[in-house]
Amino acid sequence: MDKQVNPPTFNTFTIAVIWIALLGGASFFFDDALEKINNPNQTITTHVNPLGEQEIVLKQNRQGHYVANGQINGQDVQFLLDTGATNVAIPEHIAQRLNLKKGMSHKTVTANGTSTSFMTKLDSISLGSLEMQNVQASISQGMQFDEILLGMSFLKHLKITQQGKLLTLSMPDQNN
Repeated sequence: MDKQVNPPTFNTFTIAVIWIALLGGASFFFDDALEKINNPNQTITTHVNPLGEQEIVLKQNRQGHYVANGQINGQDVQFLLDTGATNVAIPEHIAQRLNLKKGMSHKTVTANGTSTSFMTKLDSISLGSLEMQNVQASISQGMQFDEILLGMSFLKHLKITQQGKLLTLSMPDQNN
């Protein structure tokens, strides 16, 4: 007599665990993929151009913005380059995480309307190897997103060249 072998059976719990594992893995994969689409500049490489200046090259994201990782006072942040912003503009919830002190208040006018901001000074700010000290910034109450607007109080010190979907930023040699 041959013994009949029954195929393994899965109970509802086992099937649920398999689905949860598959959905969790897919979620992790797609979150990472979406983050790379939103911020193609998660790792910034520094080059030295023919003039001897340090330079970085940023890629546009799908929306045509330049988003990049950087640091404020040695802490990791994400920047959205904004030549229309007078100062580096930091959402209040991020300023709290960075332990920034609020200074004098002032009204700011943005695409979302008028809001209150507070002046602050950043000890250091860096985008790749491009670093500056004592940069003027604003802590903005009305900003609900997680990017810091990298405004002209930082960008005005750089040489900026856009070609196609690439933005090259370099620190001009101060000796020339």
